[in-house]
Amino acid sequence: MNTSQFTGLRLPAAFLLWLCPLMASAAEDTLSPGINMAWLATASALVFLMQAGFALLEAGMSRAKNALNVVMKNYLDVCVGTVIFWAVGFGLMFGTNSSGWFGTDRFLLGSADMDTYGLLLFQTMFAATAATIASGAMAERTRFTAYLVGAVVITGLIYPVFGSWVWNSDGWLAKLGFIDFAGSSVVHSVGAWCALAGIIVLGPRLGRFDNNGRPREIRGHNLTLVALGGFILWFGWFGFNGGSTLEATVDIGLINLNTHLAACAGALGSVLMALVSRRPILLTETVNGSIAGLVAITAGAASMHPPWAMVSGLVGGILCTLSTHLMLKLRLDDVVGAVSAHGVAGAWGTIAAGLFFAEDMFNGQIVMVQILGVLACFVWTFFTALVMYVLIALLMGLRASAQHEQRGLDLSEHAEIGYPEFPSDSTVYTAERAAAVEVRS
Repeated sequence: MNTSQFTGLRLPAAFLLWLCPLMASAAEDTLSPGINMAWLATASALVFLMQAGFALLEAGMSRAKNALNVVMKNYLDVCVGTVIFWAVGFGLMFGTNSSGWFGTDRFLLGSADMDTYGLLLFQTMFAATAATIASGAMAERTRFTAYLVGAVVITGLIYPVFGSWVWNSDGWLAKLGFIDFAGSSVVHSVGAWCALAGIIVLGPRLGRFDNNGRPREIRGHNLTLVALGGFILWFGWFGFNGGSTLEATVDIGLINLNTHLAACAGALGSVLMALVSRRPILLTETVNGSIAGLVAITAGAASMHPPWAMVSGLVGGILCTLSTHLMLKLRLDDVVGAVSAHGVAGAWGTIAAGLFFAEDMFNGQIVMVQILGVLACFVWTFFTALVMYVLIALLMGLRASAQHEQRGLDLSEHAEIGYPEFPSDSTVYTAERAAAVEVRS
């Protein structure tokens, strides 16, 4: 081959070398939106799976006679919550927020761009999570329909209004620079403060405290379900925190690493408290410690270095254990420890996001904004939920009758038995008799 032939080959080759980056860039521009949406949809599915985790954990910590009732609440609150959040909540949260307090459009969302559809899907799962946190705390003595009414108000009003303050770019807390990346306060503390209001209005389960106020142990019926539920929640949290980027970015690695480290540290914090106080190392406390660690890192997962993520999780697990014992001293009956794991740990995690903010650690001004947001979350959520549950109790009845509570809510609320093979005289207690007792009471 002569020199002219080589020269003729160089020109096409050079052209291809110049064209390839342009083609790659064009392909990247075309594929990126699809890849981002694929990750967001996958993360939404992971968060939805957390409903199964909550159902298993809460059912396992409840007695067998109420297991079906607990599962039904977790199954249906996501159904009614999805419809209500689509109809009302999304607009309040992400609609035009000229006042800084709540949105005024995007209700009953019909036609929108694809990014908005993805955001609605993802946020719907968050709304369901906030609602279902109250389920476990209020288990074993709450009327099913009354609980669902509460879930409607949480997903349609309480959660989206506070969410608008934080995650709507025009929200008043957002403008102050409040940090809550994936919802330590917006999701978890909101759900927990609603749960606190609910258990105050409900009162403790029958026999939970003796006449002197000392707590009696009421053990859950299946701790294997509790552990399995904890693992599923942990797994789903990688979508909860990682998906909060709303796109497939390289930050997801750090976010999910921080998430995992904090969960492990939270469980170890619970174990450490048991060893220090010379108490048995309980599975329920250990699982709740890991959940508290997950909750604690949720606000700062994207803005902390890994060592501080571990500190956040460790302190979250310790505070969860201390808070659980304080709740018992106050005669507050939280069946699954939701207020401690989601509320107290969520408040701590929100403050920790300011303390350990990687770009400006221990900045007092940032921390004060975080504390303000935590207080605003409590005041809005707790008192609104307290009014809501008082009204539900007055208008339709929040607590099941004593006879229904004794026999179990599976049968009285659903006319089914979660464990029909268990010998019990409740098998003759039919749905018709349950209704008759309810009318008389």
